[in-house]
Amino acid sequence: MRIASLCPSNTELIAYLGLTHMLVGVDDYSDWPEAVNALPRLGPDLSIDMDKLENVKPDLVLASLSVPGMEKNIDSLKERNIPFITLNPQSLEDIAEDLYTVAKAVNIPEVGEEIVHSYLSEIEAMKNISKDIANRPTIYWEWWPKPVFTPGGTNWLTEISELAGGTNIFHKEEKANIQTDWDDILNRNPDYICLAWVGVRRKKVNPNILYKRPGWTNMDAIKRNNVHVLEEELYCRPSPRLMEGAIKLAKILHPEYYAQLSLQKG
Repeated sequence: MRIASLCPSNTELIAYLGLTHMLVGVDDYSDWPEAVNALPRLGPDLSIDMDKLENVKPDLVLASLSVPGMEKNIDSLKERNIPFITLNPQSLEDIAEDLYTVAKAVNIPEVGEEIVHSYLSEIEAMKNISKDIANRPTIYWEWWPKPVFTPGGTNWLTEISELAGGTNIFHKEEKANIQTDWDDILNRNPDYICLAWVGVRRKKVNPNILYKRPGWTNMDAIKRNNVHVLEEELYCRPSPRLMEGAIKLAKILHPEYYAQLSLQKG
């Protein structure tokens, strides 16, 4: 089967299922695993070039609604009668469901069941550790600096925070994506700041900008040097690789609990 992926998280999901060899085209931002860098590029994930997509002759396209603006890709796929399925994961459980959905679509449901079981086992292992942690520091996740965007309670990063023995400062907000401001963050006074700017490589994120924000030098996270620039690909893409990010965060927050924890499947 010839498969095209229209966003990085879908490409990573395909890889997790062991189906990278079926990919015939990916969006411009897909970069993992390394093998996808040799594939035809189909344009930005928010604006796929449908002519290029048709040229690679996919039997199945993996579309997504995980980012606002992707709807127009869906409309174009319908107009051109290109076979597709749409994924829209907002939680770790959704990712498990998507793994199985894709496995069924390519006729390997048994393999899908096995991989989903492995993935859910990784989550359960972290839950079993985190439930015994009483001291749960608060975390501010910065997706974008200006205007400020951060994940809310219905986003996977709230779950990742909990698995790692922490708490997202916006966990009570019943939204996946929140626009706020610097004063709001300052008033919430998080214990940790995690910078994972969407679409921006870690080396291009400058944490020194935090010191220029009014009052932020009085924030506990900054006074205690608890500012971390993290890989956006491990925290901003709803794929099974989030578990790699979860373990990394856990070892930052509570190394004494999670030191021996590692992924079952890399």
